[in-house]
Amino acid sequence: MELPLPETLRRLRECPEGSDLSPKELARETALPERTVRALLNGRAAPLDTVEERVCARVRTLTEAYLVRTRERMGDLVSAVHRELGVSEVWARKILKGEKVPSVSLLHGLARFFRVEAGESFFTAPADAALNRVLLRRLRTIEEPDPVQALMEKYGVVRTDLRSHCAMTPEQLEKLLAGVIRSVVPTKAADDER
Repeated sequence: MELPLPETLRRLRECPEGSDLSPKELARETALPERTVRALLNGRAAPLDTVEERVCARVRTLTEAYLVRTRERMGDLVSAVHRELGVSEVWARKILKGEKVPSVSLLHGLARFFRVEAGESFFTAPADAALNRVLLRRLRTIEEPDPVQALMEKYGVVRTDLRSHCAMTPEQLEKLLAGVIRSVVPTKAADDER
């Protein structure tokens, strides 16, 4: 069951690890304007928009962030999207600049190209749902800690990297991990015996 944004915020703010909610970082993760993120964090409503405006704005924001991160030129990105999605360079440029609304199949391709985990809904979800998706992921990480990390903490292991600090071959490492997994996860045969 998915929590509503106010409940997600309340639970995050109750956790010491969840109280640092940087509007700038959240804006980057959601492709929302920082002022919209601030409004939502403060319990105010996001500005009204249409799904078409959302899609165009988020594609444009992802494009700008991609160009900054990769230091590529817009022309290079346009060519890459043209090849990846099978659209003309003119159409790719208009989509990336937020001037045209892509079709659902192009949205799917853009989600894959930009590696956004929420798929098409990353572009179409209302601002509160987009922010809540990111915050829920953080909340789950806090409330449901990594079981391997918890086990390491229980036994006082500060850190480990078996690949580089252990004199094991890849085959030996695989055998060790398989043994650990088999000892923890019940097998079909063990289930049948019960």
